[in-house]
Amino acid sequence: MKAFEATLERLSAKNILIRLYKFYIIDSILIAKREGFKVLLKKRGWKVFAIIICYYAIRDSIVYLLIPYLLARNIL
Repeated sequence: MKAFEATLERLSAKNILIRLYKFYIIDSILIAKREGFKVLLKKRGWKVFAIIICYYAIRDSIVYLLIPYLLARNIL
């Protein structure tokens, strides 16, 4: 994990995605692992559910709707 964090340090701190990943996502994962999911929900609130639902909705629509549609149309 320290090598990964060192790589993130070398990257531009101005990049918002890197900062989001470094400070929000990794921190949330560490909270969930160390203190449990209930504490994560208390600290982050409903945003955790919104992010998870959006992620899976986008992923599943691509995998189960878009790719079969493109295969049926011989586009892919």
